[in-house]
Amino acid sequence: MVAPLVGSLLGAVTSNVVSVVIKLIGKRYDLWSDFDNDIESIRRDLLMIAGDEEDQLSEEVDLSAGMGKYREEMHDLALEIEDFLDRILRHVVEKNGSPLHKALGFTTEPLLDAKVKKLKERLKDAKQRRSDHDKDINGRQISHSSTPPANTYTTKIEPVGIDGSKQEICEWATKDVEGEPEQLSVISIVGFSGSGKSTLAKAVYDCPDVTRKFRHRAWIVASKHRCDAKGLLMELLQKLGQGDKISDLDVEQLQAKISEYLKGTKRYLIVLDDIKNQTWWDGIKSAFPEKATGRIIVTTTIQRVAKVCSRGNGYVHNMEALGNKHSKELLKAVLKGHSPDLERSSTSIMNKCDGHPHALLTLANYLQSEDRITKSVCEKLCSNLGFRMATDDAFVDLQKVLMSTYRCLPKGFLNLKTCLLYVCVFPNGCHISRSRLIRRWSAEGYVKHDHSRSTLVVAEDNFKKLVDQSTIWPIDTSKNANVKTCRAHSIFHEFLLYMSMSSKFITSFNNEERKDYRHLFIQNTPNSKYGDDEEKSRAHSLTIYGSAGEAAGYFAKCQLLRVLDLEECKDLEDKHLYGIHKLWYLKYLSVGDKISRLPKHIEKLHCLETLDMRKTKKVIILPVEVIKLPHLAHLLGRFKLDKRDWDKSEPQKYVPEKSNLQTLAGFVTDNNPGFSKLMLYMKILKKVKICCNSTTDEGLDGLLVAIENFVQADLDTGVCVRSLSLDIGIFSVRILRSLAYGNLRSLKLHGELRGLVQFTTVLWSLRELCLSSTNDLTEKDLSDLRKLSDLESLRLDGVSLEGFVITSDDFPGLLRLCLVQCASLPKIDEGALPNLLSLRLLNHGLDGLSGIEIKWHKILQEIALDSEVKQETKTDWEDAAKKHPKRPRVLYLKSVDLNGTGSMVKYVATERTVPATGSSTMRGKRSISRVESNSVDKPSSSDSKHVKREDDNSLKEAIVANPSPASTELCSAAMEMDIDMPPSSRVVS
Repeated sequence: MVAPLVGSLLGAVTSNVVSVVIKLIGKRYDLWSDFDNDIESIRRDLLMIAGDEEDQLSEEVDLSAGMGKYREEMHDLALEIEDFLDRILRHVVEKNGSPLHKALGFTTEPLLDAKVKKLKERLKDAKQRRSDHDKDINGRQISHSSTPPANTYTTKIEPVGIDGSKQEICEWATKDVEGEPEQLSVISIVGFSGSGKSTLAKAVYDCPDVTRKFRHRAWIVASKHRCDAKGLLMELLQKLGQGDKISDLDVEQLQAKISEYLKGTKRYLIVLDDIKNQTWWDGIKSAFPEKATGRIIVTTTIQRVAKVCSRGNGYVHNMEALGNKHSKELLKAVLKGHSPDLERSSTSIMNKCDGHPHALLTLANYLQSEDRITKSVCEKLCSNLGFRMATDDAFVDLQKVLMSTYRCLPKGFLNLKTCLLYVCVFPNGCHISRSRLIRRWSAEGYVKHDHSRSTLVVAEDNFKKLVDQSTIWPIDTSKNANVKTCRAHSIFHEFLLYMSMSSKFITSFNNEERKDYRHLFIQNTPNSKYGDDEEKSRAHSLTIYGSAGEAAGYFAKCQLLRVLDLEECKDLEDKHLYGIHKLWYLKYLSVGDKISRLPKHIEKLHCLETLDMRKTKKVIILPVEVIKLPHLAHLLGRFKLDKRDWDKSEPQKYVPEKSNLQTLAGFVTDNNPGFSKLMLYMKILKKVKICCNSTTDEGLDGLLVAIENFVQADLDTGVCVRSLSLDIGIFSVRILRSLAYGNLRSLKLHGELRGLVQFTTVLWSLRELCLSSTNDLTEKDLSDLRKLSDLESLRLDGVSLEGFVITSDDFPGLLRLCLVQCASLPKIDEGALPNLLSLRLLNHGLDGLSGIEIKWHKILQEIALDSEVKQETKTDWEDAAKKHPKRPRVLYLKSVDLNGTGSMVKYVATERTVPATGSSTMRGKRSISRVESNSVDKPSSSDSKHVKREDDNSLKEAIVANPSPASTELCSAAMEMDIDMPPSSRVVS
């Protein structure tokens, strides 16, 4: 099981090696004789191997032991080559006078030549062994595949936690709206693998009210057909009883035949289980006539597919994890009689599974072999759960679900699998900032720029793809609807972390072999020590959460570090940073709240791209030499520049000729004109945050010039990508006038804004606007905002909106409206805000619906409320959301302390709240079913099962197609009839 991950990591390492090779060739530096040929040979060989590994990785087979060893060998060799070339690159860039062999630690030049030859020979030998391994004596290719054995027994239980969701979808399916024409409607059930999508769909499919309503039904497992639209259409016709003489028909003829038949039936229900690609839907949707009471249920793990399928007259149902109540019900149903103290002993299991139905069921079944289930037994199982999932036959179905999720990630996104594995450096359950994650990916080299996109844009696309594939859990969204924070699914994190450790990718500091791993983490180990002065780590990242003891300074041993993430380290102090300038390769540095200053030697961090000090509560004095760093792109925190005579200084000397700084968020003016002068030479700034903390107007003119220069940049191009955040202090009038006729996409203002909002209306390109007033804005102030016809996102903090009316002519392009601690809400006319997707009313005193009619906003997707609103208000909004045709999500956010920064009120997602109707798994009577192993040609989804319906005479009269092999999991109908189920029925989708 480790081999597939090693193959993915080999591709990532190879990508980094090739990147270094290209840099070295570009330098055209005379290192040794025949250098160019040697380096180009290594580049070609690694690219060829990595491409081959990526192709094989997508195949859902388990490789032989020999192939696994080959991949591990190639991975280690690629790491060694990468480290070797990195050290050469540093020597080339620094251009120091010492000979190369001495800089690399070799006593003589022949020893260096021997090292190079040895690396090339090892690479050549590995390629040859691969070629010999893949061919038999006749030269035929050998296919390596195996199917692990399945569980022998399982407990059959009934669904838990789906009653509310089932009722909601059944009402959708059976509801006839008087006076409305017959029409097709599609609901998409979407979520992480094993969350119960197919179980919920099957419960609706078998509901008596539904079976009476739809005599013409069919259940199709879409993933069984992969990209074969014709095969899927043929099966659908067969399930509808129209399968005669169709083998010679093409796709269009099959679509026409299905459409003709369904037009005549008028009422039909079709379930398309496990759609994995939008093209599958595109290939069959034309078969469904619009003018018929058609209901289609789609299950998928892909958010984009769910939205496309449900576009129009339908909606997306997002699966939630089970709450504690239903998790306990499941465990009690399986383990009844095994543990008299299950309530106390099962806490560790519930924490580890985090409401994942399939994981709960698997662990519960595994524990049945224990004579007595105690707290210590459960804790022991959870302590090595990753090992169990990867090696124990009892976990084979869960393993297949998780590995399939990993393997099925799309190939077109560079190193996407490695980006997912990398999430495991953060503690399980940790909320991870999107920006933090994508900047770290960039620093590690796991994403690369291409001909049209920057590295961060590529990283952003990778992040969106992981969210879209339901492989990471979105927690909170920002004002522009992008996911702001996320976390790993707990059981998936556990599985991938073990696999990453086995492949020497990620490990804990406590591992005695830590020096051979690429990524290290320390988590709440206050007694950690390291005593080997000679230890040299190959780590490229070190992440510390909580207490680390003496290990807080371990990074000094990691001279190849790219990422040093210390923002959550409780033991980090100023003294620990004294030697940080030795980390020449460091690209990402974040520090915690105890740091009060930066050492001046930080200017030697040649490769630094991100310096993040937002965690600290203090304003940091920044050595101006930091601005000189040639690759610095993101400077984050609250900074002042060190004092100097800026009138006599030449600011351009402190800014690289081609400054790479894109984010300056933020700096405090405080009568120091330094930042204002330097900003004029930062030509590619995209995001700036300024706190005007001056008590006099000294230096104000320079600040106004800097702001004007920033907002008017690229004005002639029509491109608007710049974002400005201003805490305007006491000079609000003069500062806001500097915005006139600027070119901004996003503007955030905090301070005395009354009478000044009109300055924002001349920003023709503005898409996002946030206003936080410290003196009450008037209705007239707000009326001026109507001129911003292209505005997509509007946030108002602390504003009284009584008497403010939003009409159908106002804000026609508005997608997101956020009102924070507003004493009263506006009146929104029917027909106003037709494109609204998100409505956030964050006021703990909100009383009921407050006159807001969400039914007028036809495509609304989410509603967010303050988590402190009273329960009656929550109920009112949840009821209104259930009656909305798109069933928008109702979220609860909590305000957080911003450490007295004087900025806007910040809201974040609360800990996950799971409605009682949120998901599904099983409960009920226990019975033992015989289990057989799956055949290799069955779908890999594991979201499937087959149910024999021999005794269901009530449905034989209708034209009904029941779920086929490899369909719904843990089918309730089979449980009620006590029918044996094949192995895949134990897998929850």
